[in-house]
Amino acid sequence: MKVGVASDHAGFALKEAMKSEIEAAGHTVVDLGTHSTDSVDYPDFAEKLGLAVVRGDVARGVLFCGSGIGASVAANKIPGVRAGNCSDTYSAHQGVEHDAMNILVLGGRTVGAAVASEMVRAYLAAEYTHEARHEKRLAKVMAIEARYAGQAAGAR
Repeated sequence: MKVGVASDHAGFALKEAMKSEIEAAGHTVVDLGTHSTDSVDYPDFAEKLGLAVVRGDVARGVLFCGSGIGASVAANKIPGVRAGNCSDTYSAHQGVEHDAMNILVLGGRTVGAAVASEMVRAYLAAEYTHEARHEKRLAKVMAIEARYAGQAAGAR
């Protein structure tokens, strides 16, 4: 599977460490940047990765910023993205299995490399169950997205 990765400067080191984990699990990494610890803005890289997932350029994504929160918020603005900021292995696989999460978000300043490695492997090994209860809930999420598409611009 092609897996996109992206980060801001605060998530750069963890992104670099996780690329080898993704490859070791038998996947191909598509690195969408950033490529250094020079200061950059997380929304730019969240958008790059989110669009790559939605377009089908990559099957899934792993996104990194300092806490994971900002990148998660930004990525979830893209219709079709279901990004989850996780800090434990259960959430990393359950997010795929129950919620069809397509981007795992990790905080480079909040999650250690050992835990991140376990989460990335669990996320990539997980499959959406397509159980009726999950399909119903996912349809409701997608309906919310469709209902408010374009309406929240500028809202605070």
